[in-house]
Amino acid sequence: MISIKDAIQLVKSNCNPLLKEVIKPLEKSGNYRLYKDVYSPIDMPPFRQSAMDGYALNLHNSTNYKLIGEIKAGDDASPILKIGEAIRIFTGSPVPDSANTVIMQEKVIANNATISLEKSAVSINQNIRPKGEQVTKGDLALKKGTKLTPAAIGYLTGLGITEVSVYKKPSIAIVTTGNELVEAGQSLQYGKIYESNSKMLQNALYNLKFYDLTIHKIKDDYDETQSTLNKLINTKDLVLISGGISVGDYDFVGKALQQLNVEQCFYKVMQKPGKPLYFGKKDSTTIFALPGNPAAALTCFYIYVHIALQKMMNNTTVELPKTEAKSNSTFNKTGNRPQFLKAIYKDGMATILEGQSSAMLQTFALSNALVFMPEDVNQINLNDTLEVILLPV
Repeated sequence: MISIKDAIQLVKSNCNPLLKEVIKPLEKSGNYRLYKDVYSPIDMPPFRQSAMDGYALNLHNSTNYKLIGEIKAGDDASPILKIGEAIRIFTGSPVPDSANTVIMQEKVIANNATISLEKSAVSINQNIRPKGEQVTKGDLALKKGTKLTPAAIGYLTGLGITEVSVYKKPSIAIVTTGNELVEAGQSLQYGKIYESNSKMLQNALYNLKFYDLTIHKIKDDYDETQSTLNKLINTKDLVLISGGISVGDYDFVGKALQQLNVEQCFYKVMQKPGKPLYFGKKDSTTIFALPGNPAAALTCFYIYVHIALQKMMNNTTVELPKTEAKSNSTFNKTGNRPQFLKAIYKDGMATILEGQSSAMLQTFALSNALVFMPEDVNQINLNDTLEVILLPV
């Protein structure tokens, strides 16, 4: 059995960036990172553009101008304004090359074919977005490694880009084991329970924007366990196994992984919940065997699997964010293992919830944080300073 610190370090040191390229439609590239630099195919804006509704002017010394027409957004006209002439213009409209300023409509008095300006100063090129103000054709638009946020996708779409080269996200398999498990919606016979871990892990992955995954359910049978795991380890980047990792007569996962020559990095961590956690690798595939108890499995997912996923994506920040909080409740620990406690964090305060069993998800469903209780701390009192791990809820 190893410490939490050593287990985390082993995950970090044994998970490497995939560094594989995939081409994605821009609208489906959210949360990916660019595999290559992106260069702008156009100037943005592609023409001199009005920043507001008003009038484009060819300046002269008078405050009175002759109005010669209008230009709407989308018009391709570029009339030539003589000195002392103006044209009605709208936000986003192209500004004629002969205009040297745009004045907002609130500072203008319009009178049929003429306009008069207020006496406020008018400066050259005001309210005109220059051609190429954001980026010029051929220049770097976004650097390799940039995360594609909604703003980044909007920016690249505005440059006319429809697809991008991004780092591939890991392909993932979720495997659940157990003769006692039945699918939700089926009748529940005596001795059976509804299988929930696969849906729980699937949605934890979806919440982190990992969608390339499959779910596999196997009985407590050694040959089936070995055959299924062998296929998945040879075809997936990450395999998450739920249950079957203990040492009972019908726990075949550990035996199958050993037979398949998976390199065990660690098995069992000094923590509660989630002590029977397995981490290993074979070639370029990462394997976690999570505890079967749901709350323990989800805790291990957030503390360890999250790190592996971020490492595979070549992200620099791999652990969930942490903060300090004052305790809004009390808790007494039994045993000497460090503990992750389900809690609600709000406004600098953490409330430790009832029902900390590794088999219970009801409390986890209410939580937005985990409070870490170190090995040498046996009691939490009101207003104690706590280390809080913020969950991606």
